Amino acid sequence: MKDIVISNKRIKREIWVFILCFVAAFGLNIYSIVKYKTEWSELIGQLPIVLLLAVVIYLLAGLLRWAVFGIVRLIQKK
Repeated sequence: MKDIVISNKRIKREIWVFILCFVAAFGLNIYSIVKYKTEWSELIGQLPIVLLLAVVIYLLAGLLRWAVFGIVRLIQKK
């Protein structure tokens, strides 16, 4: 059976992509606090939901990246 090797460069890229997704989710949380004029303590209280939202954004970004990669491969084959 073959071993699966994930390069260090790939791991770092995926970590940065997730960090960007977390920053986007955190920014949405800040936006909602400002828009609905709620307490800033919700910034910490809603952290589990922000993490979940970051994971969802990461998965959606992964699906989009996978689709773009597939389309590019199909175009290159022709």
